[in-house]
Amino acid sequence: MSDGWEGGLLALGLAVLLLLAILLALLLRRRARPEDGGRGGEGDLLARLYVMIEREAAARATDSEAQRARLAEIERVLAARLDQSRADVADRLGAIAHAITRDLADARIHQGEALREMAEASARQIEAIRATVDERLHEAVERQMQTSFQRVLEQFTAMQKAMGEVTAMTAQIGDLKRLFSNVKTRGGWGEAQLRAILDDVLPPGAYQANCRLREGSAEIVEFAVRMPVRAASPPLLAIDSKFPTEAYERLLDAVERVDPEAERAARRALETTLRIEARKIAAKYIVPPVTVEFAVLYLPTDGLYAEIARIPGLVDEIGRTSRVIVMGPGLLPAMLRTIHLGYVTMALEDRTDGIARLLGATRQEMLRMDGVLERLARNASAMSSSIDEARRRTRVVTRQLRGLDGVDTLSDTARAAPTPEPDQEPDQQPDQQPGEAGGDASGGGEHEFSGA
Repeated sequence: MSDGWEGGLLALGLAVLLLLAILLALLLRRRARPEDGGRGGEGDLLARLYVMIEREAAARATDSEAQRARLAEIERVLAARLDQSRADVADRLGAIAHAITRDLADARIHQGEALREMAEASARQIEAIRATVDERLHEAVERQMQTSFQRVLEQFTAMQKAMGEVTAMTAQIGDLKRLFSNVKTRGGWGEAQLRAILDDVLPPGAYQANCRLREGSAEIVEFAVRMPVRAASPPLLAIDSKFPTEAYERLLDAVERVDPEAERAARRALETTLRIEARKIAAKYIVPPVTVEFAVLYLPTDGLYAEIARIPGLVDEIGRTSRVIVMGPGLLPAMLRTIHLGYVTMALEDRTDGIARLLGATRQEMLRMDGVLERLARNASAMSSSIDEARRRTRVVTRQLRGLDGVDTLSDTARAAPTPEPDQEPDQQPDQQPGEAGGDASGGGEHEFSGA
């Protein structure tokens, strides 16, 4: 606080000095004027100002000392009050800390008792839960053990059954190996598979089995498909099944043993075998014009065909040089469906020709019907004129009959009038006149009807 008062006094002193500087500047301006008469008055004024400044400085110094003394007294009083306040606050804080310590001790005691009670209750509940869980777990374990044991028994039974099936399958595999070891039975299996594909895709009668292509030749192709061509004897497509099992098994064995040299040798042997079989098929079963310009070599398994197709350029070279198409179970049905589509096209053409013939016959019948209708129209015209003539004659007869009705009315009137008894002739003459008139009318009517 003393520093604040000292700063205020310093600012006040600076303001006084600034005021004095301003007054001195004014005096110096007046002194610079040329009048000499005013110099004595300015000197007195400066003296007075100097005296006033000294007095003001003394008064300011006195006030500053008084302010310093007052500030020191205030600082002493404030320090005493701060010490008293600090002591009071320390006493109050001590009391509060003692109360808080006492309360915390009581709360700790109560909390300990509550925790002990909660621990005891939790222990009792845990014991009850453990007993219940042990009981249920024991029941669940027994049930699970029974279920697992039953499942193990079922799996063991299924395993025994599977072992039996594996044993039977092993025997069947052995039978298949013995079957495929025989060339004749192996060819019969491929032929049966090829026959099933042909029966499934082609219509009945679209192929021949064990067909002889050359007259007097002993060579018989397994299947010959009739091509959908309009001819007296349509050309045939020869299809022969081949199954080089030995080379294929050597290749699979080399691949399984990861033996690159043996694999290459097996592939070369398989390629050589397929080339030889393709040349045989080309020499035996491509006989134009009895057959088409190419034949089909059928491989019974997709795995064998995949291995053949994996050899670069082999299938294309065989097709180009030997005119033999190599196909497997996945490609042959597509080609046979194309042939079947040709048969469907021929059937549609036959039906189209029948429909054209039927439309031609219908046109002729319509022309005949047109002539009949024309004659009927002429007859109808003559009949219409005859009917008009008959109507005219009928109107004439009707008019004559109306005249007859008028005569009858006159006769009835004459009968109703009184006449003398002796003279009967006048009565008879009128009776006769209607009769004669009626006879003339009836005769004329008959003549008109006869003329009509």
